[in-house]
Amino acid sequence: MRILLQFPEGLKQKAFEEADRLQKEGHHVFISSSPCYGACDLCLDEARALKVDKIIHFGHSEYLQEKPEIPVEYVEWKVDIPLDNLSELLPHLKGVKKIALVTTVQHIHQLPEIRKFLEKNGISVIMGKGCFAKYEGQVLGCDPTAALSVAEHADCIVFIGTGKFHPTSILSEKPVYSFDPFSKSFTDLSPEIKKLRKRRQGALAKALDAKTFGILISTKPGQFCPHIAEWAKKELEAKGRKAYLLVSNELNPISLENFRKIECYVNTACPRLSEDTEMFSKPILNAVDLKELLSFLTG
Repeated sequence: MRILLQFPEGLKQKAFEEADRLQKEGHHVFISSSPCYGACDLCLDEARALKVDKIIHFGHSEYLQEKPEIPVEYVEWKVDIPLDNLSELLPHLKGVKKIALVTTVQHIHQLPEIRKFLEKNGISVIMGKGCFAKYEGQVLGCDPTAALSVAEHADCIVFIGTGKFHPTSILSEKPVYSFDPFSKSFTDLSPEIKKLRKRRQGALAKALDAKTFGILISTKPGQFCPHIAEWAKKELEAKGRKAYLLVSNELNPISLENFRKIECYVNTACPRLSEDTEMFSKPILNAVDLKELLSFLTG
């Protein structure tokens, strides 16, 4: 069998070990060396060019959209957290009666134990299901709806895991807390989330004066939304604005900077791209933000 292996950046060091194992079984193995940002970023072009029988994608759970024509096997990367460290979280939740609990796929297998511990200590736990996530309580960098879908019924949202990338996607009015079970550090992310909200409002304000828009389309399988891009173009032109459809697999700010006439970008790819306004040196709006902008624009 011809197999293409794909790893996110943090797991690429495991690639040779997996390739050796599969080659000993008699398979013909290729390793994708391209950057990989998630399960939305399957290496389908490479797989087609190599005529492989399947892709083995490591580190993420299946991204619940349309299945590609090439079979994909997902190998989730589980990381056990030291459950004893959860006791360090309790003092930070004094007075809290009910939380919305979320984590990433690395720790999702321990979520029932985490929930049981918290409820044993008097904290009611609710969990939602994301639009694209495979598991209840699982957040993706692009999909915080596991938290947002139940936030109104909770006193706060608690993310268990490392780093800020996933929990800062949870743009909720409720407090958002992060607990790192390895370092035992507790962080209130609400101030950072408020800054992201203000940045988005700032981008909207700047976009009001823009006359020429670049609508960004990514060809990455889980980010490819040409129908939204074409809708955005039509709506902007109806308001008397110029709009151009810019297509790329890798949306590179340096390359896009060569389109000097563009005054504002509309992003139909990964929604987290809009947080990189400084890199693009121009306002960048997501499709959801564009709806708000259109309500202010006159034709």
